[in-house]
Amino acid sequence: MAKQAKTQTPVGKTASKAGKKTGSSASLAKLAAPVALATAAKVASTAPAKRLPVTVSDSGPEAQLAKIFKEIEGNRLGNALQLTESLLQQHPNYRLAHLIRGDLLLARTQPIQTFGALNGAPADKVADLRAEAVVRLKGYREKPEANFVPRYLLQMQADQRYAIVVDTKRSRLYLYENDVANGGRPRFVADYYITQGKLGAEKLVEGDKKTPVGVYHVTANLPRQKLADLYGSGAFPINYPNEWDKQQGRKGSGIWLHGTPSDTFARPPRASDGCVVLTNQDLDAVAKNLQVGLTPVIISNSVEWLSLDDWARERNDLNKTIDAWRADWESRDTDRYLRHYSKRFKSAEQNFDQFAAQKKQVNAGKEWIKVKLDNLSVFRNPGKEEVVVVTFDQDYRSNNLNNQMKKRQYWLREDGKWKIIYEGSA
Repeated sequence: MAKQAKTQTPVGKTASKAGKKTGSSASLAKLAAPVALATAAKVASTAPAKRLPVTVSDSGPEAQLAKIFKEIEGNRLGNALQLTESLLQQHPNYRLAHLIRGDLLLARTQPIQTFGALNGAPADKVADLRAEAVVRLKGYREKPEANFVPRYLLQMQADQRYAIVVDTKRSRLYLYENDVANGGRPRFVADYYITQGKLGAEKLVEGDKKTPVGVYHVTANLPRQKLADLYGSGAFPINYPNEWDKQQGRKGSGIWLHGTPSDTFARPPRASDGCVVLTNQDLDAVAKNLQVGLTPVIISNSVEWLSLDDWARERNDLNKTIDAWRADWESRDTDRYLRHYSKRFKSAEQNFDQFAAQKKQVNAGKEWIKVKLDNLSVFRNPGKEEVVVVTFDQDYRSNNLNNQMKKRQYWLREDGKWKIIYEGSA
């Protein structure tokens, strides 16, 4: 049996170290604004604050928000207000920044006991903005470590230049490059704040307001001109429901990566009908790297991370398993070949018994078989069962039939062994 890789959570480990150094991570994670503002209001000076250098990250406001809350924690409300106003100059429709500005202005005249105290802001709206601040700051501090990669990206095809991994728990989208020169190792490029479904992840039926979990790919590029304003600067549909979703009885459609309305900079972490939503500037940045029909989009409840050694070991073990299936097909030993298939196997038209009977009949007329696999991709599915999605170009040759096709298989681990549970054209 192959050695089982130990999954890690290196981003959380990084955050813990930072907290020990500064003592501020825990308070920031709880959004320190209420306590910091209330305390600072007692000592705030009316003198103008010293002008601070302002830099707003092109990839989002996280760095600026971190500076703002650091100033609040240090009771430097004038500096915090200055940074907030600069952020609003950059993003005039940013509701979280407007809320922080309101609290900072109110703190000049009275103690602030709650975040979003200005003008009796609606509790649900304040809760949404608080949740956004927490996940943005968490994402800013907890970057993936260089020697860890998402477990799902085991092997990309050479022409798949980038892959997307979404962590719904962290409201984060990670962009990885296929480092072909380095053996196809996934290389971290950037990460972005995202909005998911109103009711979270693991979509099951049409209209359940949830984001699906699984291995998908981009199927189209819909430009702004063809879309309602709700979808922002563009949209990229994905292939939900995929073959595995359909086998599991999952329903629904219309799951896209898309932007935000023109009057909104960002939406709360849970606000869509199931789509993955980015700010328009982030969608535009990600869009440059998307390939219709190629770019994988893997959506997880909580990303599992592997060390590079464990990643290479898991990838190699699966490649050996796939090659053993190919070799056993060439052997024309039907029983040996069928051992690679689960008794739960289903294709679009056959169950296991029907598939086995057909293979025995076909192999009876074969004198030789040669099978070549190219452009192989292997992605681990983030669902509850251990499943990998394998896609390749298949060149099949025999004494009485030659054909080429793009094939997709779903392999399920049963009793410690990988078995094919679905197979069909891709």
